[in-house]
Amino acid sequence: MLDLYFWTTPNGYKPMLFLEEAGIPYEIVPVDISKGAQFEPNFLKISPNNRIPALVDRTPEDMEGPLALFESGEILLYLTEKYGKFLPTTLRGRHETLQWLFWQMGGLGPMLGQNHHFSTYAPEKIPYAIERYVKETARLYAVLNKQLEGRDFISGDYSIADMACYPWVVLHERQSIDLADFPNIARWYAAIWERPATKRAYEKGKAINTAPTVSEEAKKILFGQGAEVIKKG
Repeated sequence: MLDLYFWTTPNGYKPMLFLEEAGIPYEIVPVDISKGAQFEPNFLKISPNNRIPALVDRTPEDMEGPLALFESGEILLYLTEKYGKFLPTTLRGRHETLQWLFWQMGGLGPMLGQNHHFSTYAPEKIPYAIERYVKETARLYAVLNKQLEGRDFISGDYSIADMACYPWVVLHERQSIDLADFPNIARWYAAIWERPATKRAYEKGKAINTAPTVSEEAKKILFGQGAEVIKKG
């Protein structure tokens, strides 16, 4: 059995998309990041970076006790290796998919996250920061749009690369992105949304969190972190 430590963020949905697509039994363990649950000692033992998602495999292959994993990209890699799904087996197909997974981890996610912060959450609207990250967001969308030319999915068949990117594109309107400017992404986005597993994942998310996570109190928790939160743990 797998325990998915989850909250309704783009990164949180990545492993859930995999588990729903693969039909793997799992338990959701909600971690309300708007209330500081990510700093609780028991969670920090699983995810020392105090971020969701995290995964605990109670029955890993080595049978040496539960295996805890953090970082959404690593979780996707673990799941695809454990279950043999959503990663091509050919040399070139595998590495094309992994390149785009790491592209999302190193570029799409961090840059769009900064877009969200400065455009939506920051107490002071800094024009330079907003322009910087909105432009970089648009550049990354253009890269993905070009990759999707003549392809249904990022690396051919539906894969962990698509699962990594899709939840961030869900928030395109918040990022000042019009998908009409990126027709290949628009087509890809619509196709993934129509997958039953995608709908199940987002319905489960809505059942867990329907309240805003950006109240003033939540902002202090989410955006006021320094070294002291790690030292206290």
